[in-house]
Amino acid sequence: MNVKINEEEGKAFVKLEGRLDTTNADQFLKDITPLMEGAQKEIDIDCTDMEYTSSQGLRMFLMLQKTVSARGARLMLHNMKPHVKEVFDITGFSHIITIL
Repeated sequence: MNVKINEEEGKAFVKLEGRLDTTNADQFLKDITPLMEGAQKEIDIDCTDMEYTSSQGLRMFLMLQKTVSARGARLMLHNMKPHVKEVFDITGFSHIITIL
């Protein structure tokens, strides 16, 4: 999983590439920790190049969502491939996290 983060005017733009699973979830958590500890009011995650997420990956997204919501910020995921979005739909995560 490759994570690129850019910040502009209180917003964070994140680009995900690859697979998110148990082999790289710890690194993903380290990569997104600045987003969890930051003051951005919006976090926009582009999932165009995300190929897969496991249950461990879903857990990371849930942790991020809870942390961001607690500070009154907004997390948005967009451009998900249909097979990745299906995982979010089946698990109910698409009702917890804003997916555009």
